[in-house]
Amino acid sequence: MWDVAESAELTPLAGRVARHRLGAGAWVDHLSGWVSGSDEVLEVLLGDIGWRADRRLMYDREVDVPRLLRWYAGGEELPHPLLTRARLALDAHYAPELGEPFVSAGMCLYRDGRDSVAWHGDKIGRGRSQDTMVAIASFGSPRTLALRPVGGGASVRFTLGHGDLVVMGGSCQRTWEHCIPKTSKPVGPRVSVQFRPRGVA
Repeated sequence: MWDVAESAELTPLAGRVARHRLGAGAWVDHLSGWVSGSDEVLEVLLGDIGWRADRRLMYDREVDVPRLLRWYAGGEELPHPLLTRARLALDAHYAPELGEPFVSAGMCLYRDGRDSVAWHGDKIGRGRSQDTMVAIASFGSPRTLALRPVGGGASVRFTLGHGDLVVMGGSCQRTWEHCIPKTSKPVGPRVSVQFRPRGVA
């Protein structure tokens, strides 16, 4: 199924992930350069993997979603073998806290600085009422991930790209919001791969 010559590798998680406690039971783990040789994975992800353009209702009219989307359900083969290994590594590292495996892999392609995602929490399903985790591996040009408390307040920012990892955990999806803002700076494409447990979207 996979037809790639692999040079991409995962670096260890234990002892290297830095935890940032946000308050109200929310936290974010961050690790720069989790994936070495990440451009190889990016090249595969930028290919024909079934990206789709979506539309949504906003202010009584339908508009284009400013990014491309691809969803891999549990059991569906991921487009690069490193992503399967990444999910297994996340399972092994976070099992004591999460208590269940990461199952799905949602992907977003930010084609340039005009693509973005607005402030939101992953609150469809169990994230609305239960603590959970969403792990994001980034490939490609760095972009800002911003987080702020629900209802407003000072934001926390991470620059993610080139194989970086961020994991939002605890109450983060309920008590904090996150976004990828637009930028006027010239940036290349970025793909985020979001690993989620069952029932979290």
